[in-house]
Order: sequence, then structure tokens, then C-alpha cells
Amino acid sequence: MSPVSPPVELEVGVKVRRLRPSPLPLPAYQTPHAAGLDLQADLAHEVTLAPMERRLIPTGLALELPVGFEGQIRPRSGLALKHGLTCLNSPGTIDADYRGEVQVLLANLSTEPFVVKPGERVAQLIVAPVAKVVWQPVEALSDSARGSGGFGSTGR
Repeated sequence: MSPVSPPVELEVGVKVRRLRPSPLPLPAYQTPHAAGLDLQADLAHEVTLAPMERRLIPTGLALELPVGFEGQIRPRSGLALKHGLTCLNSPGTIDADYRGEVQVLLANLSTEPFVVKPGERVAQLIVAPVAKVVWQPVEALSDSARGSGGFGSTGR
């Protein structure tokens, strides 16, 4: 039996700027091997999201991601399960050349209003590498077992 190599976690430096004074900590991982950093609502007062309402929730942060990386805004699973909250346009993309405020497009898909409190963890930020496409025009594509089947072609 061959020895198993320990997992390697890639670290990438990301510049962050607060856009206004805030007592909130910077986004943080909640467990040692979490993929996403929790983003908090940088609000002066509570905001109520009615059922089926969507709203941009500010984080008070601007980022400078390294070229070759993107930020992905994703829902928090607990808020989705317990309260029907999700992020529209998910995952939302923060491009490496964007310098504006990171905001969360939060939607309430439940039948009950949801109150977003100042400092509440509303989404996750994942920083991931990006591959650039170089198009290779061809007359035909290679065959595959799936072929052109899509939208349910592999089962339910």
C-alpha cells in the first residue's frame, strides 16, 4: 500500500478594502477546511425581505482579486434549508478587474418574511482559479457516449 500524501491547500493573497467604518470582522472560514468565507450584511439597520422579494445586501467590502482568479458568491446552505433564502445569479461572479462593493443578491423563496440583521452571515465567497478559453474552430467534434443529449437525457 502506498502512502497517502497530505492534502495541499492553495493560499492566494486577496487585497480587501473597507468602504465605510464597520465593526464587522473580515470574512472568515468557519471550519479549518471550509471552501467558502462567510460574507456578512453591512447594514445600518435590519432589512425585511418579503416572500419572493430580492434585494442587494451590501458587505461594505471591495476586493482586488489576483489576475487568473474570480470570486464566487454562493448561498449559505443553512439559510436555504431553514428559511428559503438563496442568492440569485448563483454563483455570482466577481471578476479580477472589479473594484466596486461586493453585494449579495439575496432572495426570499419562502412564504414567510425574513429579517436580515446587521452583521448576519448571508452568503459565502469562494475564490477560484479561472481558465481562459482559446477557441479552436473545427468542422466537426469528436463522438462521445452522450453525444448531443441534454436536459434530462441521462435520466430523471
